[in-house]
Amino acid sequence: MSTFLIRAKVPKTIQWLIKVFFIYLVMFTCFRIATVIAFKPSGISVLSLYPAFALGLKYDLRWISFILMPIAIFAIIPKLSPFFSTSMKKFWTAYLGIITLLVLFFYGADFGQFAYVNARLNADALIFAEDPKESLQMVWQSYPVIWILIGLIGAVLMMIWMFRRIHVGIEGKNISTHKFDFRRRWHVAAILILGWFMYGFFTIYPLNFNRAFGLNDAFKSNLALNPLQNFFTTLRFRQPEHNTLANQYYKRIAEFLNLHSPSNGTNPYARIYHPGSKALESQPNIVLVVCESFSMYKSSMSGNPLNASPFFNDLSKNGIFFDRCFTPSFGTARGVFAIITGIPDVQLGRFSTRNEESVNQRSIIEDFHDYNKYYFIGGRSRFNNFGGLIKNIPGIKIYEEGSYKSPVLNVWGISDKDLFLEANQIIAEEKKPFFAIIQTANNHRPYNIPVNSPGFEIKYFPEDTLKKYGFESQEEFNAFAYSDYCFKTFIEKAKHEKYFDNTIFVFVGDHGVEGNSSAIYPRAWDEQRLSEEHVPFLIYAPQLLKPQLRHEAVSQIDVLPTVAGLLQEPFLNTTLGRNLLDSTKSEDAAFIIYHAAGWIGIVNNDYFFRKNLRIKKEELVPVRNNLPPISRKAEDSIKAHLSELTSAIYETARWMLINNKNISR
Repeated sequence: MSTFLIRAKVPKTIQWLIKVFFIYLVMFTCFRIATVIAFKPSGISVLSLYPAFALGLKYDLRWISFILMPIAIFAIIPKLSPFFSTSMKKFWTAYLGIITLLVLFFYGADFGQFAYVNARLNADALIFAEDPKESLQMVWQSYPVIWILIGLIGAVLMMIWMFRRIHVGIEGKNISTHKFDFRRRWHVAAILILGWFMYGFFTIYPLNFNRAFGLNDAFKSNLALNPLQNFFTTLRFRQPEHNTLANQYYKRIAEFLNLHSPSNGTNPYARIYHPGSKALESQPNIVLVVCESFSMYKSSMSGNPLNASPFFNDLSKNGIFFDRCFTPSFGTARGVFAIITGIPDVQLGRFSTRNEESVNQRSIIEDFHDYNKYYFIGGRSRFNNFGGLIKNIPGIKIYEEGSYKSPVLNVWGISDKDLFLEANQIIAEEKKPFFAIIQTANNHRPYNIPVNSPGFEIKYFPEDTLKKYGFESQEEFNAFAYSDYCFKTFIEKAKHEKYFDNTIFVFVGDHGVEGNSSAIYPRAWDEQRLSEEHVPFLIYAPQLLKPQLRHEAVSQIDVLPTVAGLLQEPFLNTTLGRNLLDSTKSEDAAFIIYHAAGWIGIVNNDYFFRKNLRIKKEELVPVRNNLPPISRKAEDSIKAHLSELTSAIYETARWMLINNKNISR
């Protein structure tokens, strides 16, 4: 190639651009091949990935052109060419070095995102920039940052060396050429070709994000996209949309919520519930514990033989325990939002707690009029703007890092054990009924277990045994077991307090964690990633409620309506949550959304149905073993029914994110 370019009298700048172009092309292609090696589903053949690679090439050509276009344009001015002077050579080499650093950073983050949620890096990653202190501390405390930086810097330095080597080589091979051999037509041609690649190589219409989803397969679509294209396109999804199809699905959602007549207020989903015959007259206290990363399949309640949560297992046998509770989505911020508001956080590109238009939400907790209200978190409430959401509850007192006597353990603040003990000390002094929210955090990287944990025993299992039963490491197992120890510490301490006998303790996971659950549950937990959403939900009040084991599919958004339904006080429900103990409740169902991949769906007692917002694909899989086979007609009927309910909940939730705060009672 070099000989041809020299004979054709191609300017040195253009020769350099061509060679750098192919270096980037090889690098982008290698990353795509690595994605196939690391993440290709077993049911997809390598040959069938050709369309994804072909489309991916077009995306790569586009972004390489974005990188190189400034050099092509500015080099039209002789003094700005990388071959005009040593200083310009250094400038453009430094430019490429910085760009290469960003590209490698994007691809590194992309691999982490793909491993975590089966989708390309998107604008959700900006949540880490919104909480830089916690994000940086968590990364520093959880990962080998120094070695990662050494590897990243080493890769960038190697690329810079290559760019310089090519520059020197071109200078040497064009020794007889004038120091600056300028031919405008070559520069114009380079700009036009790069512009063509930016528009879309051999495409009639401009190449855009949605083209990838024409492949109609989630993995193939994500494989075609590169993280740069996906990230910058999804920036526009960070604001909630005001135009929804909620009105179109009102009749269907009214059936689901048992709405007998539209509300006269501004919220057509508002309904007032009056105490039932079984409501408790003792005005019980409420303690709502939001349990970090509390995966059902990892717990003892699922039958997992590693028995990581024996105390909670015993606790669940003495309360109302729902063993098929699902969170609408993955992530603590989305989980807390769903619990407090009763609305699935369906905003695609940004947590609703982080958006001014959606964070101001009404909560059923407002209707606990005679209650003093508390929120306890071990770290800072500003992380993910939990405090902004909680402050919507009138009169609530927030306790966070800096409010406690206990020492800080890690990025998440004080330990869960200390959090429970300090919260207990505060609520034990209450003279009025109280509603307390306690949000745990220790069952999360960096998995620190404090030294002062009397009675807690660290256990060790063979690595293959851990992985067989869903744990990625010894540290993860012991962090999960430590959570159980903290629950035990809290309940045993609370039993000695006056408030215990007249208190309803509610435990629910903020989300699950994806992993190998095949030893415990059907294939859908792994293949459709239900393990990320399946969490325990327990209502424990041994002096007030009789134990029940419930197997129906329920949702995290149902927590507060169910608790409110236990009290002798009317409450206003303006969202999608339902009282699970209401005998008139319609069908059992839990809504689920995978934001990055674009899946929305419904879990019921027998099946999980999901469809994709970007590709024309639907799936119906069993969530119980040994279900009898059904006919094609019956399957189509189930799909149609669940598809309509899925869309109804999704569109209604989108409406509620904007409008739930505008209520007239």
